[in-house]
Amino acid sequence: MTLLRNSEIQTVEGYEGTTVKQYFHPHNTLNGISYSIAHFSLESNKETKLHKLTSSEIYYILEGNGTFVMDKEEFEIKKDDSVYVSPNAEQKIKNTGSELLKFLCIVEPAWTQDCEKILE
Repeated sequence: MTLLRNSEIQTVEGYEGTTVKQYFHPHNTLNGISYSIAHFSLESNKETKLHKLTSSEIYYILEGNGTFVMDKEEFEIKKDDSVYVSPNAEQKIKNTGSELLKFLCIVEPAWTQDCEKILE
């Protein structure tokens, strides 16, 4: 079993304009998982860079409102919405609300820097 406490997980600055806490990833989980789960926060009126991953992703919105852009199509998102992103889809997320946009991102296979390409 691996138990991680939110208060003990280091927050890092993402290069997409976010703050990130990596909850589970094969490098920090004892039972050999193949996916990763990270918690992101994005400030009001900010957006991530346009990017794509070779892995599939699921975004789950915890708090806030925003716009999710995938392959040039925009979708409004809010708390409790989820988005599936297929591998190699061009994507970014914008915080259109007045409070932090918080979301989980589940990546399968697990996120690595090599699987991500920044497009702008």
